[in-house]
Amino acid sequence: MKINEWLLVLSFLFFFGSSIGWCLEVVYRRFFEERKWMNPGFLTGPYLPLYGFSLCAVYLMAHINITFIENKYVQRIVLFVLMSVIVTIIEYIAGMIFIRHMKIKLWDYTDNWGNVKGIICPKFSFYWVVLSAIYYFIIHPLILDVLKWLARHLAFSFVIGFFYGVFVVDLCYSMNIMSKVREFATYNKLVIKYEELKESIRRINEENGSKVSFIFAMKSELSLTENLKRYLERGQDKLGNIKKKVTSRGEK
Repeated sequence: MKINEWLLVLSFLFFFGSSIGWCLEVVYRRFFEERKWMNPGFLTGPYLPLYGFSLCAVYLMAHINITFIENKYVQRIVLFVLMSVIVTIIEYIAGMIFIRHMKIKLWDYTDNWGNVKGIICPKFSFYWVVLSAIYYFIIHPLILDVLKWLARHLAFSFVIGFFYGVFVVDLCYSMNIMSKVREFATYNKLVIKYEELKESIRRINEENGSKVSFIFAMKSELSLTENLKRYLERGQDKLGNIKKKVTSRGEK
């Protein structure tokens, strides 16, 4: 394919992956994790860039030639594992960038076995293997057909362009919020767990009788600084209760 065709495919895959990934996260959190409807990620809109970048990486890896392995089934297993490793690396890099430079932990796998710094773990790496296989067998064979379809229906390019326009605006809006969170975290010498912060804001809104927004998870009648202070107080109280339990067990 020509460079412009590659760029068109990757831009479409980022759009598709980010949107589908958001849907998967919403459903997973509702039925398997928190058991409630939550807007995942740090952006406001229905997209998760991590899934977009991951799908682009998986697409590029699907072109890797591993014919030196004779057994076709082994070839595919090795390919899916390699895809999972690359996506896990992307996940790790993204997680570390936010922790080190933004003082924010976007997700937390601390309670999962074998986790590394709470941002990657075997459980979710296995999920990446499964998603890589689904992509390889269902989506990848259709990529060229999608490219041909896009060439015949240029109006759809407007949809992709609109997505990126909204995405950039959302990114600027969300990064502005996160910069304020970073200032608070830096001043208090801690790392903010973003999902816990959103949950704290949701609880505060419920306690105050305010409307809880699914999309605008950071929206509140209180200022962001006040919500951050409440989040910090809740964390300190939780830590204090844990210490009391440990102390009482030690005395027994």
